[in-house]
Amino acid sequence: MSAPTSTSAAASPAWPTETSAPGGASTTGLVPKQLKVGGVTAFSATDYPGKLAAVVFVQGCPWRCGYCHNPHLQPRTEHSSLPWTQVLALLRRRVGLIDAVVFSGGEPTMDAALADAMRQVRALGFGVGLHTAGAYPRRLAEVLPLVDWIGLDIKAEPHGYDAVTGIRDSAGAALTSAEIVLASGVAHEFRTTVHPALHSEQDLLALASRLSRLGVKRYALQRFRAIGCANKGLTQVADPDFPSANLVAQVGALFPEFTLRDS
Repeated sequence: MSAPTSTSAAASPAWPTETSAPGGASTTGLVPKQLKVGGVTAFSATDYPGKLAAVVFVQGCPWRCGYCHNPHLQPRTEHSSLPWTQVLALLRRRVGLIDAVVFSGGEPTMDAALADAMRQVRALGFGVGLHTAGAYPRRLAEVLPLVDWIGLDIKAEPHGYDAVTGIRDSAGAALTSAEIVLASGVAHEFRTTVHPALHSEQDLLALASRLSRLGVKRYALQRFRAIGCANKGLTQVADPDFPSANLVAQVGALFPEFTLRDS
């Protein structure tokens, strides 16, 4: 995935739930009226398969994955780095030059204004893509009718989820979101970023088998990349040859479409 232009933690208390923090409330407790944008990539050929896209990076994420390459987008600050009106003006100038707009992050479903922003993008004639980790299943279900393609990050087998996200009981939301995406019929890619300190090959094969049984059609393993990662413990023990060619072959055989990414 693109980056915007502008040590594994022990599991901490669970993130604010959809009930206790409706609509992705900011740190001040106020629900934002406009999408809280942390950065924009005006052109990308890699964030939406087969499409040229702009990428809008939404501020805020409830999880604290050690390998995150956009950790500066995890906090939700009081003020946006870029006003949504300014982003929308940029997108108007991109009409005819790109095919789609991808909402990434951070965790875009954390923001109550996401659906309205998607409607405005669709009104300009763009397709809509979404990158999400599925932290908020109900909100994901609400915006899916506005989405043409979704990339869903599945972090690990359930027993290994908290070690990746740094947040207690995070697996349930992600697996519920996976089922919602598959039931929706929206074109998808499920993907897992892998690191030898966080995953075993046995667990990766078990995860791939689980997703295959659920009906996932397009799956990607993404090798850890150190660019942007703030966790020195992970960067120091990274293995460019993980996962092995044998594991990649076994996983690839489970899906109609499979990709191994080095970044």
